Amino acid sequence: MPTQATFELSNITLQAQVWGEPGQTPVLALHGWLDNSASFERLAEQLNNVHLVALDLAGHGQSDHRTPGTPYNIWEDVADIFAVADQLGWKTFSLMGHSRGAIISTLSAGTFPDRIGGLMLIDGVLPMFIKASDAPSQLAQSINETRLFSQKQLRVFESLESACNARRRGRFRLSQDAASRLTARGVKTVDGGLSWSSDSRLMAASAFKLTREHGLAFCRAIKAKAAMVVAVNDSSFAQHYLDLIEDVYPLLPVEKIEGTHHLHMEEESAQVASIFNQLLDQLPNVEGCPT
Repeated sequence: MPTQATFELSNITLQAQVWGEPGQTPVLALHGWLDNSASFERLAEQLNNVHLVALDLAGHGQSDHRTPGTPYNIWEDVADIFAVADQLGWKTFSLMGHSRGAIISTLSAGTFPDRIGGLMLIDGVLPMFIKASDAPSQLAQSINETRLFSQKQLRVFESLESACNARRRGRFRLSQDAASRLTARGVKTVDGGLSWSSDSRLMAASAFKLTREHGLAFCRAIKAKAAMVVAVNDSSFAQHYLDLIEDVYPLLPVEKIEGTHHLHMEEESAQVASIFNQLLDQLPNVEGCPT
């Protein structure tokens, strides 16, 4: 069973689940959009010799929401994870990310390349790019949607079971087990029952998005040993990622696995673990000195 951890940062408090012990290979795990750290519960049990810290990213799971009225921009998550690593005393460490968490991982590995030893990506690598000329409309959309979703009324479920059923019917297909794990950590008690604990502002557009040139710059800066798994049953996502990698990150090793977007939470988790264990075996297992 994982232990629970709390990280008091200068701007926010983040919660996490932890597997393994200090002295094993240090890994920060970053979940996908509207998920939480339970995303890694099944995979964590199959990884070798890791000190795995799976965060509830800002606005997700049991972590705090960001300051009222502000959008959720992924570069703020990049700053958060290095602040967490500093509190852990990790000078160098590895990142494991799914979907939005994989995007944050890639950007992080390019931002401070000397601190990231391993990069393990699950069905995500970089955000969709925009043209520089689209930046004004992107910012306008973000401002409008952040205001809209700040006022959104929370959906209330009468039971944990009804919330779990709703999660199973969401955008991505989930088994009962996967949906139950995410739901258990992703709800809070309100008048009349339960509601999602995630911040509704996560539905709003980002204030700014990267251009292709930005994406190239981040990928070219990465020094980490890397591996990525792509779920080929979610064909639209799979082809997007494969095209993106060929364009801006052609040196990234990619393994295609028959499965859906949350394959690391399903039966395919054993295949994902096997691929990532091969990478982890190449990394030093002694945590870096405090920064």
